[in-house]
Amino acid sequence: MKDFNRREALMGLAALVGGSAALTPSISWGTEAEAPQKFDLSDAGKSLDKQFERTWWQLGMMGDAIMDNQLLWYLGQAGQRSSEVSECLDVALRIDVNSDDSWFTEWNALAERVETVAETSYKRGHRLSSGQAYLRAANYYRAALIHFLDEGGPRLKKATLASRNAYEKALQLLKIPGTAISIPYEGTTLPAHFYRSPVADTKAPILVMHQGMHAWPEETKWAWEGAIMRGYHVLAFHGPGQGLPLRLQNLKFRPDWENVIKPVVDVALQMPGVDPNRVILKGLSFGGYLAPRAAAFEKRLAVCIANPGVLDWFDGMERVLTPEFTGLAFADPDAFNAVVEQTFMSQPGPRWGLADGIWKFGATSPADFIHKLKQYSTKPYVDQIKCKVLVMDGAAEEFSKGQGPALYEALKTDKEYMLFTAEDTGLVHCQTGAMAIGEQRMFDWLDEQML
Repeated sequence: MKDFNRREALMGLAALVGGSAALTPSISWGTEAEAPQKFDLSDAGKSLDKQFERTWWQLGMMGDAIMDNQLLWYLGQAGQRSSEVSECLDVALRIDVNSDDSWFTEWNALAERVETVAETSYKRGHRLSSGQAYLRAANYYRAALIHFLDEGGPRLKKATLASRNAYEKALQLLKIPGTAISIPYEGTTLPAHFYRSPVADTKAPILVMHQGMHAWPEETKWAWEGAIMRGYHVLAFHGPGQGLPLRLQNLKFRPDWENVIKPVVDVALQMPGVDPNRVILKGLSFGGYLAPRAAAFEKRLAVCIANPGVLDWFDGMERVLTPEFTGLAFADPDAFNAVVEQTFMSQPGPRWGLADGIWKFGATSPADFIHKLKQYSTKPYVDQIKCKVLVMDGAAEEFSKGQGPALYEALKTDKEYMLFTAEDTGLVHCQTGAMAIGEQRMFDWLDEQML
């Protein structure tokens, strides 16, 4: 077995399990050959760090690239009134990146303070102000939980329930047409919201959507709000390994996502006013693997949207980690675990990222985590996808670099490749910091297919 660069491999693992779009100061942007040839990808093929000393999304604020990336995600939600720039930046300055508890403690304190503002406004009869504050508080509780691995602990449960309850109050006070529902699933239920479009036709399309490893569907407000304003109903749900089911029911990710999507689509089709011929499935981040995998088996879908597209999760990971390093997890799991322990666990960001992945995938060790990721591939099933597929991708995509074009090329069905570039500024993972741009481009395309 060839030797490998231990530091690069471990930082790559941190990027992939941690969801960071940029762990190194120099970004590799991909080349024209990596994307479908019908598109002009000249921007994507250029190394923009040669044009600019610093990119706008590399905040460099917190001393930890993963936390910087996640901070940018929450800053970007200010345009949805789900956060406030000043509150996010203020809390970021208080976080000690070397503490495993500081991220949770500071975001949770902010959430509690803003929730108190909401309660005070409500008592004084200011329902709109109260609803706006509850919406931010719910989001800040979710922000706290992204870096909190107290599995089954009381603080984790308390913050999880606080986020859920604050969000429900926000929906009511802001008069958002969203209703909490439960989806039957293998002897238990999955939590969801059905958002009814106030401008929909008698029979309207429905957008079924879920997130990936870290975000919750509630914070993807640009997608569900953008949909109902355009005449789509929305069913946004939490699946195993995500949000509420992970933290309250201990449900972990599973590669056969079609067994999750089937009962969700069953419920979607029971909703009044839904056109059964216009069911759309959208997955974001890690959901960019999950949604196409489900589409290979769920034949009631008219459109599948992968943002970003992922054909094989393990291939994307191996590209960063190198086959030599991932091969060690299979050839000698104990040696792999020892390398990770010696080199990896002393760094707060990577230590969190690996522990987070092990928890959510139900693994028992770093090597077992690698083994489980090997199962997350749509390669054997991609020919079975018959619905129309939109593959969204970013020129600065680092989390699943190269996987969007790989999925697009493998698809044998009607398909579209949507690349975000430096020019439109939506080029970071899941259009972080550019949600209005993601909304406009995705829905302009979708409207032309569905309305």
